[in-house]
Amino acid sequence: MLTITTTEALAEFCTAAKDAPYVTIDTEFLRERTYWAKLCLIQLALPGKNGLAALVDPIAGPDMSLEPLYDLMRHKGTVKVFHAARQDLEIFFVEGKVFPEPLFDTQVAAMVCGFGEQVGYETLVKKICKADLDKTSRFTDWSRRPLTTAQAEYALADVTHLRVIYEHLSGQLQKSGRTHWLEEELSILTDPATYTVTPEDAWTRVKTRTTSGRFLAVVRELARFREDYAQTRNIPRSRIYKDDALLELASTRPTNHEELGRARLLLREGRKGDIADGILAAVKAGMETRPEDMPKPDLSREQLQVNPALADLLRVLLKTKSEETGVASKLIASASDLDAIAAGERALPALHGWRAEVFGQDALRLCRGEIALSAMGQQVTVVRL
Repeated sequence: MLTITTTEALAEFCTAAKDAPYVTIDTEFLRERTYWAKLCLIQLALPGKNGLAALVDPIAGPDMSLEPLYDLMRHKGTVKVFHAARQDLEIFFVEGKVFPEPLFDTQVAAMVCGFGEQVGYETLVKKICKADLDKTSRFTDWSRRPLTTAQAEYALADVTHLRVIYEHLSGQLQKSGRTHWLEEELSILTDPATYTVTPEDAWTRVKTRTTSGRFLAVVRELARFREDYAQTRNIPRSRIYKDDALLELASTRPTNHEELGRARLLLREGRKGDIADGILAAVKAGMETRPEDMPKPDLSREQLQVNPALADLLRVLLKTKSEETGVASKLIASASDLDAIAAGERALPALHGWRAEVFGQDALRLCRGEIALSAMGQQVTVVRL
């Protein structure tokens, strides 16, 4: 079993990978106690049943530079294959300012190929590789050394089976002509905005039904402080205060430490020191926000005049198209998307790109009265009028 702990050994492997049509990649990391993921292990495998596979261990090799790997990421002649790549890509973007190009995500490809929504790696191993994964090392603390043989083999299995899965799904996409569908979906994963949370915009990720501008101004300032504090000290947001505590503070609006101490949902660490001072300053800033500078909630979806009968027909059409193509309906359009289409909204992903081919074009025809739906037994068909 090849374990890489030096820059020279990593460069040698990556040079070999540049001559291969693809390389499968996975990472093991910890994030429970930090804001940024702590990279613990990288697994790599080259094509072929007995193709070269390796563990890249940045903990056992603390002086190793990952630049050869980042250079491989930039090499367009080798496809970089991941499963459920989002968190892996975030690590490489944060640490190396690089995205793999070209990229192939087998989880996304499996959804496009009809394996259902967000299918797991273990499921694909069973269905495509006809094998079972050893789950005994699933909850490993990947920061501890040395790794056992069982842990190393478990980690390598995440990239060795992935070779078979990639070749199968890639072939299916080419056969069905859906390769461009995958490319559209992956463009989101390689957009820096997907992984960048600025403190000023952190409030938009806090779910609340309250539309009061003053309330939202306090929420914005509390979320801004929490995000900045978490990023600069590399600790999870939840260690500072969770969303429910943030919303409680936005409602009670404490003005001093005594009032802050009455908060029911605030953790002990939030009642003293820098966090307590930051909370009080954030509440004060929110309360002093001028009306014209208060956040404006997006009420466009709530104000839509939905035609319920048309929305129901769109649901039937979506189910029909999902069954015809083998693509999970939630990947094509959400329930709120259907309501928006029925209310006349057109700036929606479901009406563009590959989704338009599968569903969107007929959805618009249905809205215009150009097609109807006919039931014959258990089959629903589209009828042009």
